[in-house]
Amino acid sequence: MMMMQDVWTQLGPTIATIMFAWTMYQNYFPHELRGHIRRYTDKLVTYFYPYMHIIFHEYETDGWFERSKAYVAIERYLSKNSSTQAKRLKANVVKDGQSLVLTMDDHEEVTDEYKGEKVWWISSQQIANRQTISWYPREDEKRYFKLKFHRKNRELITASYLKYVLDEGKAISVRERQRKLYTNNKGDGGYGYRRRMWRQVVFEHPSTFDTLAMEPNKKQEIMDDLQTFSKSKAYYAKIGKAWKRGYLLYGPPGTGKSSMIAAMANFLQYDVYDLELTAVKDNTELRKLLIDTTSKSIIVIEDIDCSLDLTGQREKKKDDKEEEVKDEKDAVKEKMKNREEKKQSEVTLSGLLNFIDGLWSAIGGERLIVFTTNFVEKLDPALIRRGRMDKHIVLSYCCFDSFKVLANNYLDVESHDHFPEIRRLLGETNITPADVAENLMPKSSKENANTCLERLIKALETAKEEAKLKAEEEEREKAEKEKEEKNKEAAAEEANNTDTVNENGKSESNIVKENPEGNVAKENGKSENNGVKENDDISKG
Repeated sequence: MMMMQDVWTQLGPTIATIMFAWTMYQNYFPHELRGHIRRYTDKLVTYFYPYMHIIFHEYETDGWFERSKAYVAIERYLSKNSSTQAKRLKANVVKDGQSLVLTMDDHEEVTDEYKGEKVWWISSQQIANRQTISWYPREDEKRYFKLKFHRKNRELITASYLKYVLDEGKAISVRERQRKLYTNNKGDGGYGYRRRMWRQVVFEHPSTFDTLAMEPNKKQEIMDDLQTFSKSKAYYAKIGKAWKRGYLLYGPPGTGKSSMIAAMANFLQYDVYDLELTAVKDNTELRKLLIDTTSKSIIVIEDIDCSLDLTGQREKKKDDKEEEVKDEKDAVKEKMKNREEKKQSEVTLSGLLNFIDGLWSAIGGERLIVFTTNFVEKLDPALIRRGRMDKHIVLSYCCFDSFKVLANNYLDVESHDHFPEIRRLLGETNITPADVAENLMPKSSKENANTCLERLIKALETAKEEAKLKAEEEEREKAEKEKEEKNKEAAAEEANNTDTVNENGKSESNIVKENPEGNVAKENGKSENNGVKENDDISKG
């Protein structure tokens, strides 16, 4: 008992001395010498301490408010060990709030084993010394992971284990992440310190290839194409092309272009970036939007023929005569209109082409670019050529195979007595899948499959009759137009003939005027009389 009291009595002054010496060192020892002392001290410790450390900071030095991708991947990888080993855990919500991901809290430690070797992961946090208020969390607190391992395993850890951890963490993130639907903010010139280029919501569209109204063979072809693309990173690198692919979806309104995009996103588990071109200020901002997208995403421009003047139809020069007649007030209005359009967006066809297929398009990788249009013939050929829009997909009117998918989706019916009649009508008239789906959807709890199918048959018969009347009307208008053109041609020909006759008559009158017949006759008579007179005189003589 006396020995313990002596130990505590001597320990107190020793600790006080050490603390005093440390305080003096911190306050008065020159900073120039501290680095040298720390370096030699670390070397001395390594002779006795067999472990090495690797630090992974939460925020990159040049990333400002962007979390390190390595830190996020490690956090997801360690979640499986954290839930069983750590005493303090942090919970994050993923997958639409339906599941939790548990990660270890600050100053916790978990162990991992790789190829028979043991490693330690420590979660730590460094608090800023100064008492300040900051809008940016990374200035107040700096979290990091520390990896500890035996130095004999240095080659194994740096060459193999770290790559395994990062790849596994990324795969877990992809499987458990909340996929997002993004839209771009309007480019109003407000380039703030960290102006967000995109706004986002959770992507919850339920469309899949199973529910898509399309021919089975075409559907399978598209799925195979998407699957091949998602697994072709090495192949694209081998052939020297950016890991991206363009899809052009075109067809009449209501044929399922937007549903196709959602099905593609759900099939590949990609995010969707809905790019509104009219909200983009200029080509520079368009490039910034591209840089701010992530891999495993679909960039969509819907109704591109309506977005901007990018159809390739150049403005024709107006006749000089028309320009002279044009009122000055109209010219001012036209100028103001052009200035307003220029103010709204200065994105050019060249800028969009570079966005799709230029040097910047290779950033990120594993990205689809999808255009939709109702009128493909309006688009500039340079915009939709192969290499930019690699696959062209026609989404046309509803066929019988598409109808069967819709009937199964809406009515849980795979066969019915009305199917032969519907097959015949679908072969004789054009109707979109959207119209078919609307007729198949029950409008009340009393309606059954038979009622909905009968309603669809009536709708098909009505559409067929309307198409027939429209065709007859168009034929009548065409005939009237041809008749009118013929009448115009006949009138023009008659007018030309009349002009020709008038010109001939005018030329004859001019000839008569220049050589009048009376003067000629007079002169002839006069000369004859003179001849007679002269002859008489001769006879008299």
